[in-house]
Amino acid sequence: MAKYNETETAAINLISLGTDITGDIKSSGDIRIDGSLNGNLNTKGKVVIGPTGKVKGEVICKNSEVSGTVEGRIIVNQLLILKASSRIFGDIATSKLSIEPGAVFSGNCKMSENDNNGGAGAAKPKTTEQAIK
Repeated sequence: MAKYNETETAAINLISLGTDITGDIKSSGDIRIDGSLNGNLNTKGKVVIGPTGKVKGEVICKNSEVSGTVEGRIIVNQLLILKASSRIFGDIATSKLSIEPGAVFSGNCKMSENDNNGGAGAAKPKTTEQAIK
């Protein structure tokens, strides 16, 4: 069990209210944004965008919970939660999506299982070919 915890990143980065960042951020830990980011965000951890948080750019992460505003594409490997106060203006690509009533989303959404990307579509023609033979 101790070895498992060693591989987990315990780092939590906080961009607090009143902080404005211009530029790209790359991290392996979790990030919480209550200020504003004008640039792309790429992390292997979880991204939380608080009610006062604003991101203008692409967000790529493992999991995300959005209560603030995002203008740009969001790519989440596992679960994306859009809270009632969230405003999303851009495309979403995720495996699982939760949207609370009151959330605003304007864009396209693509949902797919990460383990089976293209797998489901490829399986049907093989089955059909095998049935024909």
